[in-house]
Amino acid sequence: MLRLRILTASILGCVLLAGLFLLEPRWTMLAFGAVWLAAAWEWAGFGGLNSMPLRFLYCCAIAALLALSWRWTEDREHLLVLLAAACAWWAAALVWLIAAPEWRRPPLALLCGVPVLVPAFVALGRLIVAGRGTIGGPKIVLWLVLLVIASDIGAFFVGRSFGRRKLAPRVSPGKTWEGAFGGLAAVALVAVCGARYFALPAGLSVGFGCAVGIFSVIGDLTESMFKRSAGLKDSGVLLPGHGGILDRIDSVTAAAPLYALGLFGSGVIA
Repeated sequence: MLRLRILTASILGCVLLAGLFLLEPRWTMLAFGAVWLAAAWEWAGFGGLNSMPLRFLYCCAIAALLALSWRWTEDREHLLVLLAAACAWWAAALVWLIAAPEWRRPPLALLCGVPVLVPAFVALGRLIVAGRGTIGGPKIVLWLVLLVIASDIGAFFVGRSFGRRKLAPRVSPGKTWEGAFGGLAAVALVAVCGARYFALPAGLSVGFGCAVGIFSVIGDLTESMFKRSAGLKDSGVLLPGHGGILDRIDSVTAAAPLYALGLFGSGVIA
């Protein structure tokens, strides 16, 4: 299984790099849009929409919101408002995970798909089209992806080797505190490397990177919460060894808004 996961991840990595660095921004955006709509299709299952027509309608609604949000955030102030609202949602999701992870309803799950999917798409899109060739564009998106990957890989291997104390047993019994700290250590290393490459302050970058890493864990756990509610092990079967699209982008959906808010809000990306 581990070999299959690595093979699938390697193929996905090549596709991502090609999309970021070989395609024009508009085509990269369309590719991300396709991925996000596939994720919306899977999320519809969390809300009990099992028929194809109903899932299609849900995807159409998400597509409309993606387009409207993209147009609305052409104004920088609107973009910051959307990103801040998304971060507030993920903070609320953390409280939900801690206080009442068993409290879920299908209609609520469908509604929650909006703050999960829409702001993350806008965040990634705005990063891609911002400052290509300077700080921004594909390289800054790649740094986000590497931070999230570092969190996942560090947590997986440290947790498997040293994990004892459960992080969220009611949501994802396999995750441990030791793994979470191992993931943050890996994130800090990637943050330092990114800070040197982009000529940013190392200390602030590490703190910011760790915050992004924590949000990525919240995104992962939140998706797990909705999967358990729907009685699903994976969100789909499209990716061998990984499950569905949501199983691969769940961490990014939470990390991207905070990451973009930090970069745009601080003026690192003009």
